[in-house]
Amino acid sequence: MSTNSLPRTVTVTIDGAPGRAWAGQSVSAALVAAGIWPLRRNPVNGQLRGPFCGMGVCLECEVTINGRPGSRSCTAHVTDGMDIRTHTEPLPTAAHG
Repeated sequence: MSTNSLPRTVTVTIDGAPGRAWAGQSVSAALVAAGIWPLRRNPVNGQLRGPFCGMGVCLECEVTINGRPGSRSCTAHVTDGMDIRTHTEPLPTAAHG
């Protein structure tokens, strides 16, 4: 009998939609596995940004986790019921905003 077992899956919410992820995997990995690579926009030029360094240095993977903005998704670990919000919506223009 094998002692290996699959990790437990948990339910998360990604931008308001329910999803499944492995308990304990990084939030970045869960988002990429869900087909979500762009996580935020560059505040200066509006370009879409996504995970780059994977160790919490580049800040390109910042999302809002459970209402806490600026969370580094590469160093956060998925837990059951986690609410994850990316920031890929278009930036307001001077005319609209």
